[in-house]
Amino acid sequence: MSKQKSNLRKLMVTLLAIIGSFAIVAVIVATVILLYTVVTKDRVPSKTIIEIDLERGLVEYVPDDPVASAVVGNVPVVRDIVDALERAKDDDRVLGIVARLGTGELSMGHAQEIRDAVIAFRESGKPAVAFSETFGELTPGIVHYYLATAFDSLFLQPSGDLGLVGIAAANPFFKNLLEKIDIVPQLDHRYEYKTAKNLFTEERLTEAHKEATEKVMNSMYRQGIRAIAEFRGKDENEVHRLIDEGPYIAPEALAHNLVDGLAYRDEVYDRLHEQVGGDTQFLFLEKYLARAGRPHRRGETIALIYGTGTVTRGTSGFDPIFFSTSMGSETLTRAFRDAAADKNTRAIIFRIDSPGGSYVASDAIWREVVRAQEKGIPVIASMSSVAGSGGYFVAMPASKIVAQPATITGSIGVVGGKMVMRDLYERFGITWDILKTGESATMWSPLDEFTPSQWERVQIWLDRVYDDFTAKAAEGRGMTQEEIHEIAKGRIWTGEDAIELGLIDALGGFNKAIALAREAAEIGPDKDIRIRLYPPKRSFIEMLLNDDPESSQPATVAAYVRVMKTLQPVLQTFHRAGLGQSDDVLMMPDVGFGY
Repeated sequence: MSKQKSNLRKLMVTLLAIIGSFAIVAVIVATVILLYTVVTKDRVPSKTIIEIDLERGLVEYVPDDPVASAVVGNVPVVRDIVDALERAKDDDRVLGIVARLGTGELSMGHAQEIRDAVIAFRESGKPAVAFSETFGELTPGIVHYYLATAFDSLFLQPSGDLGLVGIAAANPFFKNLLEKIDIVPQLDHRYEYKTAKNLFTEERLTEAHKEATEKVMNSMYRQGIRAIAEFRGKDENEVHRLIDEGPYIAPEALAHNLVDGLAYRDEVYDRLHEQVGGDTQFLFLEKYLARAGRPHRRGETIALIYGTGTVTRGTSGFDPIFFSTSMGSETLTRAFRDAAADKNTRAIIFRIDSPGGSYVASDAIWREVVRAQEKGIPVIASMSSVAGSGGYFVAMPASKIVAQPATITGSIGVVGGKMVMRDLYERFGITWDILKTGESATMWSPLDEFTPSQWERVQIWLDRVYDDFTAKAAEGRGMTQEEIHEIAKGRIWTGEDAIELGLIDALGGFNKAIALAREAAEIGPDKDIRIRLYPPKRSFIEMLLNDDPESSQPATVAAYVRVMKTLQPVLQTFHRAGLGQSDDVLMMPDVGFGY
């Protein structure tokens, strides 16, 4: 009996051992499968073609804001495209790139940044293909086409159009509207080219306004013609004629050799697949960058600080009504202090995309740029689409200033005053009874016009700001104040003209700024660098934790975004009409280009 029990015990132990072995093997197999799934999911295929979708437009920077992430979080970011193409150029797994272009919002400056990156990628010998369903369906499409010509082949859908129609500038004027609703603008400026106030005080372009705008338009137009002629193998006069005779339907575009072929998306992809050969997979640029990693991840540290949107006091943010960013002086000055305090920081790249704003906020940021350099840390200002007025003010003390040929910059001037709305209130039956303790207590009230003595104080203030602006520009650019005054007066310039005038030092984008930062910090070309962002990006969860819990609920955010998108056109009209107080005294005018 005891022997039977012993045998039974041995049998049970054996069975348990077998079951345990199978369990261990199952766990190992499951772990291997899981690890393989994770690895293969997050890897770059050995034969990859990168897809770039610019139909969604392009943005300079996405702020750490849950609403901003909901609104523009899926729009490609300039630096992401530049970094991805730089990484892909020397990545043996990447066999080529294909970009979809056509109608997304795209500035000339951003187009030039991406053109530079595409041209650099093509040096690898890998194919770069552009495809468009249409370059403007009953709309202009010259900027997207201008970008597309940088690719080595360009295809248009047979039903598409090529909106090659040149550049126009439409400027609204609200003088008559303000008169109809009993609003009196009391504004002044320094000097005649500082035309932001003209929107409220004129009915049409002044001679100075017209002169400056035409100068910028003609500069951009020449740049476009030169590039199209070079990359399409044409004479510049021929391109000019083609633009005058445009737009074109697809067969006409092909007949004029403005595109390389007419094809649908699947045909373009099949052709590219055959060109590179093998079992190739397509991978969106954003996924490629996330998996492959950015270039410049280790080595000598170069800080990167973004200054985008209207310059304001306080923290940087995102306006959910107008879907715009702000460059807050508190955020920017802290970023410069933190970057300069890091003993590993060798240089700072200050990336600017701003039409200006508050004089005081601009000056606070200007000071931290100066202080960083006093500590021996060179600052390279890299201008994006726009860096005018306050956007130029913050760049002035930089060691070097870089801009694209089409970057709008300058606008060294000032505008200020107020809107008097007493009669408007009375029209709607709103009356006011005011008590005050001094003669100037109501100086900035929208209920009364400036008295002669108050207007005199406004003039003194405008002179003070302009004098400070031009003096600091002269100091930063190594010129006399009189020389700066001749090219200032509130006038805007393209980067192409600004370099001739001494307002900037070089033409280019991110990579040019990095090269100048290396040079200024004496970092050899053979040494690796690390680009470190200040302030560092927060995760979406961190953003939510720092915001009102109710407003950060996904459903609430989505609903809010939908409402704001509906109201935005109406709200923008009132905003541009100047209904409200503003400290945007170093603000350049909205040029209003249509491409």
